[in-house]
Amino acid sequence: MISKINEAVAFIQSKYSETPVVGIVLGSGLGSFTSEIKIEQEIHYSEIPHFPVSTVEGHSGKLILGELSGKKVVAMAGRFHYYEGYAAQDIVFPIRVMKYLGISTLLLSNAAGGVNRSYKVGDIMIIKDHISQFTPNPLIGKNEKEFGPRFPDMSEAYNKKLIAKAKEIAKAKGIDVKEGVYLAVTGPTFETHAEYRMVEALGGDAVGMSTVQEVIIANHMKVPCFAMSVITDVGIRDDDNVITHEEVLEAAKQAEPKLSHLFKELVASL
Repeated sequence: MISKINEAVAFIQSKYSETPVVGIVLGSGLGSFTSEIKIEQEIHYSEIPHFPVSTVEGHSGKLILGELSGKKVVAMAGRFHYYEGYAAQDIVFPIRVMKYLGISTLLLSNAAGGVNRSYKVGDIMIIKDHISQFTPNPLIGKNEKEFGPRFPDMSEAYNKKLIAKAKEIAKAKGIDVKEGVYLAVTGPTFETHAEYRMVEALGGDAVGMSTVQEVIIANHMKVPCFAMSVITDVGIRDDDNVITHEEVLEAAKQAEPKLSHLFKELVASL
C-alpha cells in the first residue's frame, strides 16, 4: 500500500510541484464547484498509478490542483463508492494520497436522503457525526503504523472548530444550515420505506452511500475533517414516493451555490 501511494504521489508531483494544504472531495451533482478553483493542473484518474476510476454519472473523474481562496488545494471531482465494486481500501486510496501530497484539512460533500422530518429538498446539513456500521471499515486488515494507530479514536470524527466556523460563515451570509448525523449504507439501491424508518430510529438525520470511509481514513492519519450533505430527496414521506438519480443530481445542482460559498469561505479561514 505504501509503495503504491508513493508511486501515485510521485506521478502527481511530476505534474504539479506545489503543496496543497486542503483536500476537497465532491459528491454527486456537485462537481461544478471546481469552477471556483483557479485550476493549475488537471489529471484524469485513469492516468494516476493505482487510482480507481469513477463510474457514476455526475462524477467527472479528475484530480484538480490549484488555488482556492488563496490556498493551494487538491480536489476530487468524483469519488469512489463501495457499490461500484471497489474494495474499501481502494475507495480511500485517494485520501491517503492527498495526505502524502501535504494536506492538513479535508473537506467533503455528498448528496444524501433526508430522514429528519424537518428537512426538505435543497437543505444543507453539516455532518456532526456519523454511523458507519452498515459499510465495511477500510481499516480492516493489517494496520500500517506509518499511517496511524491500530485503534484510532473517532470521538471527534468531524472537527468541532471547523463546524463552528462554517456555522458562523453561514449565519453571516444568511444561509440556513442544518446539523445532523449521517448514516452510510452500501447502495446502490435507494432505501425502502422500512429502511428509512430504521435510519430514523437509529438516530440518523440523513442517509447516503459515501463519505464515512474517507473520514475514517482521514482520522486515522490525524487529518481534521469537515463534511456537508445536500439533502436531495426526503425519504420519510408518502409510500408512493419514487426517487431517481436524475432528481438527486438536479437537487444537488440547485443547492451548489450555497455549498460553494461555505467551502470557499471555510478554506479562506484556514
